Amino acid sequence: MKSDELREKYLSFFESKGCVRRPSDVLVPRWDPSVLFTPAGMNQFKDHFLGRCKLDFTRATTCQKCLRTGDIDNVGRTAYHHTFFEMLGNFSFGDYFKREAIHWAWEFLTSKHWLGVDPQRLSATIYLDDDEAANIWLNEVKLPSERLTRLEEDENFWPASAPSQGPDGVCGPCSEIYVATPKGQVEVWNLVFTQFNRVGAPPNNLRPLPSKNIDTGMGFERMASVMQGVDTNYHIDILRPLVEAAGEVCNVKYAPESESSIDKDRGRRLRRIADHVRACTFAIHENVYPDNEKQGYVIRKLIRRAAVDGYQMGIRGAFLHHLPKVVADAMKGSYPELQETVERVAAGLRNEESQFFDVINAGMPRVKSLFEETTKANSKTVSGRETFNLLQTYGFPPELTETLALERGLELDWDGLKKAQQKHEEASGAGQRKELFKQGPLDKIRETLQSTQFVGYESESIDAVAMGLLVNNELAYKLDDLDSKLPTVIVLDRTPFYGEMGGQVGDTGWIAGPKGMFEVTDTRIEDEFVLHVGHLREGRIEYKDAVKASVDGSRRQAIRRAHSATHLLQYALQKTLGKQTHQKGSKVEADLLRFDFNFDQALSPEQLAAIETDVNARAVEAVPVESALMPKEDAQKLGAMMLFGEKYPDVVRVVTMGEYSKELCGGTHLTNTAQAGLFKIIGEESIAKGIRRVTALTGMAAVQRVQRDEGLLRRIATTVQAGAEDLPARVEALAKQVRELQKKTTAAPKAAGVGIDQLIADAVEVQGVKIVAAEVHGGTAQSLRDIIDQLRRKAAPVAVLLGTKQEEGKVMLIAALSRDLVERGHDSVQWIREPATLLGGKGGGRPDMAQAGGKLPEKLAEALELGRKELEKRLA
Repeated sequence: MKSDELREKYLSFFESKGCVRRPSDVLVPRWDPSVLFTPAGMNQFKDHFLGRCKLDFTRATTCQKCLRTGDIDNVGRTAYHHTFFEMLGNFSFGDYFKREAIHWAWEFLTSKHWLGVDPQRLSATIYLDDDEAANIWLNEVKLPSERLTRLEEDENFWPASAPSQGPDGVCGPCSEIYVATPKGQVEVWNLVFTQFNRVGAPPNNLRPLPSKNIDTGMGFERMASVMQGVDTNYHIDILRPLVEAAGEVCNVKYAPESESSIDKDRGRRLRRIADHVRACTFAIHENVYPDNEKQGYVIRKLIRRAAVDGYQMGIRGAFLHHLPKVVADAMKGSYPELQETVERVAAGLRNEESQFFDVINAGMPRVKSLFEETTKANSKTVSGRETFNLLQTYGFPPELTETLALERGLELDWDGLKKAQQKHEEASGAGQRKELFKQGPLDKIRETLQSTQFVGYESESIDAVAMGLLVNNELAYKLDDLDSKLPTVIVLDRTPFYGEMGGQVGDTGWIAGPKGMFEVTDTRIEDEFVLHVGHLREGRIEYKDAVKASVDGSRRQAIRRAHSATHLLQYALQKTLGKQTHQKGSKVEADLLRFDFNFDQALSPEQLAAIETDVNARAVEAVPVESALMPKEDAQKLGAMMLFGEKYPDVVRVVTMGEYSKELCGGTHLTNTAQAGLFKIIGEESIAKGIRRVTALTGMAAVQRVQRDEGLLRRIATTVQAGAEDLPARVEALAKQVRELQKKTTAAPKAAGVGIDQLIADAVEVQGVKIVAAEVHGGTAQSLRDIIDQLRRKAAPVAVLLGTKQEEGKVMLIAALSRDLVERGHDSVQWIREPATLLGGKGGGRPDMAQAGGKLPEKLAEALELGRKELEKRLA
């Protein structure tokens, strides 16, 4: 049975039992701060299980894409472990329960119409005290007693060991189903019966729930391996081609039947590469790129683990980027959308791989030095602390350090490495973000109000009722402290205020009660409630007061201008740069917007002008801006733009502007493009590798910026005695004159005691970037800049930190970066800050060049070394 057939049979079977077939949720549930990736099929139904939303259905079935890294060290080594996997599930929200779940599982597995597994191959486990489940298995299903096992709470209870160890909350026993194979028993299905609420420590701490639920999960790849008669998940029809393709790009043959230790090692590596590339393909498809935090950090780790496997099989350059096409072809039956982003995913992999191989090449001399120090000390153990420093400072993977150490007869101190890593995590773990009103008071409000009704599309001022008052995350019955500095929130039954969401900032305004006035300074959304954050300005506001909620209309209109202009900007970017350009983030404020998108190089002045002209031309056309609610499938057929990885409801709001812009959007918009006024781009920059940002103004803010710029031009024209049209030529002539004067008055860099070639020869190289940090004797600001100019011309990409001691006990520093480093997000001002502080001074400037002064010239050498190490860390 093919994998696609298995997936369809499962979903069809449970549809026949009255379950609603739901699509897989996104892999990255950005709406759920408790997880980085979707870990299980039930994740999208959390609110259904907790009774936090209206139930449009009480039975559901899904095939959910999931990603977990808890067992990452077993991936490739065992037959059944993955990071990315699919989970087949069927769910009940207070509907069917234990009897149906067990009978249906048995029917699906054994019926000739469905999977037709021989019942003699099946066995099950249950929780130790679950006599109800035992009775169903033994007396109704007729499973022989020798094939039913009772297990303790650490094996057959969810969460594991909940009765004795917690946590408090919804829990229940489970029943696992196994299939006998030539390789042993394979667990394929877990039936979870959530029937209790745990309250406190035992005994008698499991209280029956009034509404019992079912949450089951079948391992899709495991079941496919059983049905296809293969001994590992990696040999099913959607995975083995990927493993073999990994072998082809690594120039080795995948030979799982071989008894050779070399072939076995290669097999483990190729299976791990296949798994990690599949996970990264799905994640990057949903716009999760390698990064140093959260989901991006996980993806970076997976890519680098796979790259290390390739390196250890002799690969010395990027290779993973050849595999996303194989993933997309294998998974196209259920995930055809992967085909649309193969090139973008491959580019994301290639960028990270190339950067990582630069890390490896740059770190090799330091690894060899570490080995030499170990040997000189007559030791056979490589320091774990120093290995961690290599990882932290240069990104050099400890797995590769260990492999290279073994080749020299050395071993790695993993315990020391783990201790150093733990110490680092403890030192950097402070300051974690806290979710506002994450638990507690909102659950109490929900007893009388399910959610806040948003009516802000139609009205900016409405009558409402204050259904919740919160001060410092605690429920209150009245607000009467005019001097309070504590976080204060009002929850209304209905509101015109738009809560910050989708990049659009929250509204501001006023809530007026019969006895007081509350200023709303921000609006947020949490658990389907709109939170009006602000301060009491007059009198008092009490619980259940009838109030008038009024949005600041002029600010709302300015936000509308910026948001509608953002849609026009997306259209213009794709028209100028290509359809492969997609949104990576946005921020919409009052007449100010920023828009992040994928593009590999800085936009030229001509491209920026074309984009700006296009947006203004669309505004001048004065076409209506229309919105409509429709089923998500109809929106897709209409061609509405959707962001991969975003979670959309079944019914979506489509905002349309003429024939050129159709997007799913919940924000507030103009009624006609002409209302946007002038659109003016004021900035274009790199914010990450392959990600650009455009910042722009709309309305009167754009007009005021143009007037300011024109005023500056007039002043410059007056100063240099030229008309506006002659200004470029006049400025160029003056610049040429200045350069000629400088040549006559400034000593050559060599005269300052420094040779350019020697500086380049002495430079440290990290990830292909030369770092020059040197003292220039008797230098001036201009001579240091001349040296920097020559280094930029001869050694880019290059980072330069030069210092010179001056008269009266002073010292000067200049930091500079070549243009490509600035475009990658590095900043000279940030770089110079710590060295300047060490010298008793401070500095400033531009991202490409910054200058600082100090009062401690005796610390110049130390400051230069500090600056060099700081940039090495940033580059790594």
